[in-house]
Amino acid sequence: MIQIQKGVRTINFWSYSVAYSVVCVCLPRPTAQSLNNSRRKMDGVGAFGAGRAGAAFDPIAFIQQPQTILRILSWIFSMVVFGSIINEGYVNHGSERLYCVFNKNNNACNYGTTIGLIAFLACIFFIILDMKFQQISSIKDRKKAVMLDIGFSGFWAFLWFVCFCFLANQWQRTTPDELPLNQGADAARAAITFSFFSIFTWAGLTVRAVQKYMLGTDMSLFTTEHMDGKPPVQPSPTGTSTEPNDTYQSPHFTENLDSNAPTYQVPIY
Repeated sequence: MIQIQKGVRTINFWSYSVAYSVVCVCLPRPTAQSLNNSRRKMDGVGAFGAGRAGAAFDPIAFIQQPQTILRILSWIFSMVVFGSIINEGYVNHGSERLYCVFNKNNNACNYGTTIGLIAFLACIFFIILDMKFQQISSIKDRKKAVMLDIGFSGFWAFLWFVCFCFLANQWQRTTPDELPLNQGADAARAAITFSFFSIFTWAGLTVRAVQKYMLGTDMSLFTTEHMDGKPPVQPSPTGTSTEPNDTYQSPHFTENLDSNAPTYQVPIY
């Protein structure tokens, strides 16, 4: 009877060993790509398109980003628009008073100069914000920065569209007699052209900001402490601790002793 039980235990041991080997072979092993994806999620890359706070700033990678390229182009275009109007956008035809080259409508020159100058300063502000964005640890502050970018970029794309239509309409109404020797014509054409280009650059910035906002809508990886910008507090050890019971527990997988087995007594000397 004892030999039969030993044989059964031996068969069960080999069965468990074979099953464990089959499971280890069939289960897929984690690849390097899956480990990198998991590590990237843990680092918080989904936090509105930026890595975890405190990471080193890479200027080359920052300049190569599409958002940075669009912002630099917007900065150049706005500088051309308001620079052209300020330098050659006013002429004095037969009097000492300066008139705007756009059909002598000073509102057109003032509008183009104002929109271009504010866009020029806004590009500088948002470039600095993009450089400091990765250093922002609070998810709420990142969300506010992205929403500010969406609102301003979308609104300014609309204002550039209005500027292009306004300047083009006033330039179409301008007669050759108002511009002797074609004075200021090149500046007017440059302002109209780069106003048109600015519509697409600011629209592209709006799209990039919306994509960044969509990346930050998945908050399943972040806790309440991360949302508030505070590091999670580790619980301090308390004085009360549970002590293990001294009661003896019988081990698992024990066999029942045979009642008919002979008993042995310790000899007394």
